[in-house]
Formats: sequence, structure tokens, C-alpha cells
Amino acid sequence: MAWLSRYSMLAVLIGLCLVFSFATLTKQQPNPPDAAEQILRALRAVPPQPVLVVSTSSREDLDFVDAFRGKFDAWTNPAPTNRAPTNQEPSKNEPSNNEPTWAVSFVAGTPQEARKAIDGSTSNRMILVVSPDAQTWKLLEGLGEKFPGKELRVIAPEPVIWPSFLKSQNLINIVNQIVIIAILAIGMTLVILTGGIDLSVGSLIALSAVICTRAIRDWGGGEQAEGITILLCGVLALLVCALAGLVNGLLVVYSQLPPFIATLGMMLIASGSAFLLCKGQSIAAVPDSFVWLGRGTWFGLPVAVILMACMYAATHIVMRSTVYGRAIYAIGGNAEAARLCGIRVRTVIASTYVLCGLLAGLGGLVMASRLKSGDATYGAMYELYVIAAVVVGGTSLRGGYGSVLGTLVGALIIAVIENGMNLIQIESYMQKVVFGLVILGAVLLDRNARDRR
Repeated sequence: MAWLSRYSMLAVLIGLCLVFSFATLTKQQPNPPDAAEQILRALRAVPPQPVLVVSTSSREDLDFVDAFRGKFDAWTNPAPTNRAPTNQEPSKNEPSNNEPTWAVSFVAGTPQEARKAIDGSTSNRMILVVSPDAQTWKLLEGLGEKFPGKELRVIAPEPVIWPSFLKSQNLINIVNQIVIIAILAIGMTLVILTGGIDLSVGSLIALSAVICTRAIRDWGGGEQAEGITILLCGVLALLVCALAGLVNGLLVVYSQLPPFIATLGMMLIASGSAFLLCKGQSIAAVPDSFVWLGRGTWFGLPVAVILMACMYAATHIVMRSTVYGRAIYAIGGNAEAARLCGIRVRTVIASTYVLCGLLAGLGGLVMASRLKSGDATYGAMYELYVIAAVVVGGTSLRGGYGSVLGTLVGALIIAVIENGMNLIQIESYMQKVVFGLVILGAVLLDRNARDRR
């Protein structure tokens, strides 16, 4: 049953996805390509005649119109074959003179514009292809009375039963909303694997965001700052946060301060410094290009999500295949035995705090980029969510056992619970209760698994 203990949190994540999928089953409009295919199937069953596609100006409706236009053109104007038609075989691409043909027109906007297009049609017989959002128009009720003398047939996409939770945009949002916590959780995993903890990561988010945005405003040209300037200001913020992590590490390994106390002090220092630097005000004098890291997309995926995935893949390789990664596990298991084996225990422990501070700084840059500003209130309570993600992911608070991939699963569990409860409209107070129960349950599972090992 060792595999069950190892993959228990993954099973929990899959179970939560199934629960919220069933809980959010609703009638929904199909995605634009599927909706266009539905309409095309209906048109194939009727003789050729004029078609008017009516839609709103919403992004979803315009996507539907584009999808329908492409599929309709491919159906009515198929690509010619290489073989020329014979005298006995008329071309399928060229209708005969007495054969009716399709004629399609489009109108996107308001019901008044659609009514004008219908009245202006010279044909008394017409098919109205209605986009998903336009189906609620009162114009489409009682067409015989509103347009006497015209034979109008309405064809609209049929809704499908599908979980709101499993909509592609919602799944992307789940991953996107957990990016900052997941990035910080990488560093926290390394620290906890050595038997420590870092409470300063939330405040370092704010410090990083404030340093970067203030540097851009004061030294980089503000809203006219260029890419290289933004990059240098971001590097400055990362170096300051790495330095804060180094101080944490030195206090823990050389001054022998408990990690809880050392990082608690740094949390207060970083938070106070952020407020002093921004004077309690939000700093928003940054260029539009600053939002690329937090809001940009690449190949249809958020840049921040791609960055997070690459970081987890790289960290997993380091932890499983390098001397440094094995040293962290050895120190968490037994620091004295690791020292006797020749591992530089103090250096390795201090380096984990440096990496934790550096990743907290990166999380601050992502948050500042998303919100296009820096503020000393950023990152409040994030250290608790980060620790929760690590613990829920199966990393032992005693050190020596866990993995970054488990941490990613833990972060996703938190995101899925929050997203799912929002979809089924559970109030925020109850969500806190559920989060608390999840954390307690994860710690109890960890303790039982540790005792068995």
C-alpha cells in the first residue's frame, strides 16, 4: 500500500475535480466550432435558400460567426479535385443554372440592426442562424406577426450538458490563479525539506513589487520605461529578496535562531520596508509592457503558467538527479549524519533560504505585473497559503520527505477547492472552514504516514 500513501494527494485532487464536475453540471452553449457544426448539420437537411446570420457584438458570438463562416465556405465551396469533370459528370463545384444556391449574409450588433436587415431582404423565404447570445432577443418571438409575408425559420445552437468546472477557460483560470503561490511553494518546499520554515515570503512579495515599480518610476522613466530598464529593475528587486533570504539563512545556521523566529523578524522588516518605500501609496507609474509577465500569453497559455511549469520541471530534476537535491533530503532526514558524510550542512541550509527569498521576489514581480502596480499590502497571508500547499502536497514538516511535484498537487488542490466552492456559490466564511479542515487532514495523513515509515 506504499503507492497509495505516495499518491494519496493526487487521488484527492482527482476526486475533487470529479465532485465539482458533477456539482456544476448545467446546460451550456457549445464552443464556437461545435455550435457552427450543429448549424451546418441543420442546413444540410434543408434546400438551398438565403441565410442571415444574426449575432451580438460579444467576443463569444463573433467567434461563433467566424467559425460558421469558415465551415460554411468549406461546405459550399469545396476545394476542386485534380480530375476534370467529364461531359457525363457535371462539376459539383458549379451548380446548374436552374439549381437554387445558398446565399449568406451577416449582421452583428443590436436587435434593431437585425430587424433592419430582415426587412431589407428581397427574399420572402429565409433561414435565420442565431448566435448563442442573440437567442434571448424578443425580436425572435412571434416572427410571423412582426414580419408578415415572410417565411422565416430560426436555427440556433442547441445547449449541451457540461460541467462549468471543466470549461477550458475555467481550468486555465484555476492554474493561473495559483501561479504565485505555486512559485513561492517551490522555495518553501526546499526550506521545509531541511526541517525549517520561512514566514517572510508574503512580505517579500510586497517588498519586491514596491522596489521594482519604484525603481521604474524614479530611475527608469516611469510609463516610458523600455524593456531593458524594466528587466534591470526586476533584477534589483530579486537581488534584494535573495539578500533577505540570505540573512534568514545566516540567522538560522550561524546564530542558531529557530527558523520560526528568524523569519518572523524578517517578515516584519520586509513589510515595514515596503511601506516606507512606497509611503503607504500604490505605485502605478509603469509602462503597459510591464504587464507581459503577469497577463501575457504564449501559444494560448498565460506566460506565468508556462514559467511556473518550467520552474517545477527544473526543480524536480535538480531534487531527484543532483548532489544538491540529495543533500537537502539527507539534511532533513538527519543533519548530523549528513555532516559526517561530508555534506556542508550550513551552506546547503542557507542556500535554501536564499532560493526561497529569490522565488518570493519573483512572485512579487508576477503580482506587480498582473496588477500593473506595486503596493505594500501585496502578499498578505500568502505565507500561510504557501505552507498549506507544501503540507497538503505531502512534504513533512519534520523534513526529509516530500517532493516539489507533490507541492504542485497541493497548490492545485487549494485552487480547485476555492474555484469549485465559488462556482457552487459557497460563502467565503465556509471556504475558510473547509481550507482549515483540509490542512488539518493533510497534517494528520502526514503524521500517520511518517509513523508507518
